[in-house]
Amino acid sequence: MLGWSRGYRIDVTSAHPWLGPAGDVVDLAAALVDIPSESRHEQAIADAVQASLGGLAHLEVVRAGNTVVARTRLGRPERVLIGGHLDTVPSAGNLPSRLVGEELWGLGACDMKGGVAVGLALAATVTDPVRDVTYVFYEGEEVASEFNGLQHLADRSPELLAADLAILMEPSNGGIEAGCQGTLRAQIRIEGRRSHSARAWMGVNAVHAAGAVVEAVRSYQPRRPLVDGLEYREGLSVVDISGGIAGNVIPDACVISVNYRFAPDRTIEQAREHILGLVADIDLGVEGARIGEVSIVDAAPGARPGLDLPAAADFVRVTGAVPQPKFGWTDVARFSGLGIPALNFGPGDPSLAHAPDERVPVAQIRSVHAMLRAWLTGADAPLGAA
Repeated sequence: MLGWSRGYRIDVTSAHPWLGPAGDVVDLAAALVDIPSESRHEQAIADAVQASLGGLAHLEVVRAGNTVVARTRLGRPERVLIGGHLDTVPSAGNLPSRLVGEELWGLGACDMKGGVAVGLALAATVTDPVRDVTYVFYEGEEVASEFNGLQHLADRSPELLAADLAILMEPSNGGIEAGCQGTLRAQIRIEGRRSHSARAWMGVNAVHAAGAVVEAVRSYQPRRPLVDGLEYREGLSVVDISGGIAGNVIPDACVISVNYRFAPDRTIEQAREHILGLVADIDLGVEGARIGEVSIVDAAPGARPGLDLPAAADFVRVTGAVPQPKFGWTDVARFSGLGIPALNFGPGDPSLAHAPDERVPVAQIRSVHAMLRAWLTGADAPLGAA
């Protein structure tokens, strides 16, 4: 037995009692929260998911590590993918789950076991969807890419991710956040000349010269491009500065780290060239100081929204939501790398993800479930259904 939540028994030795049509999706979300699944420790929850879906005749279930893939094979002209990660960040003393008013509290309730509960409930009960569906419940999203279950599938079994449209159940306040921005982190090295601080005029202070770089970033005017009808707003920020070796030494080097969030109409290479061009135009204003190496230490591509696709357009119609751009980076970018447009759509306020007071409104879990169910079955969803 793996866990309990208000009468919902999670037992990998039995059929799927917690996913039956009579089950409540909020109770299911609480049951999932109550299975600890910190990144790299997802076996228990993956076992429960596999056992719950493995006996269903309408699904083909594949296990890869602690990632579970379940697919319908009905020969529909379109295939959509619904995905959610099983792992959480480390606990902040916020287990087990609890219901407080109209909110479900607990580790991962928002990011993203509320969304996973929706996906599991749909996988178990929508037996004859109008589109073929691939459900992916994966490991390792909250840690480095080398542990990410989606990336493992993309590298080793990309056919399991094949789809015309992907919906990632990331928290988006029950609305549609389409695509995502890319991210790039660069380290800019400023070089000066070391000297004793008592004879400062004999040195070239690299930290003083860093002020020009900081000012260039501070005054940067971000692009606000339209991509597939959505306005993205880029951003450039200094996120770290380091320099100096002792209290009586003029520093001969200073390294500034900047983070560039770029719209999905730019590739990583285009983002890199943009940063290099910006740096090349900076006048340090300190004689003898120079900009040395500019290193790109981390980068991930963005993802276009794909709102012009028939499946996406129908999804927007059924939900009645006004799509918004996703300003952060999510795993939808991995789908973009495979040529699959992707949306973020899940219950929960993303600003509460990873917080000690993490929680998700019960109404959003039920609303997201109702709207996705309507889309998959060809019905019209009652807007704001709970």
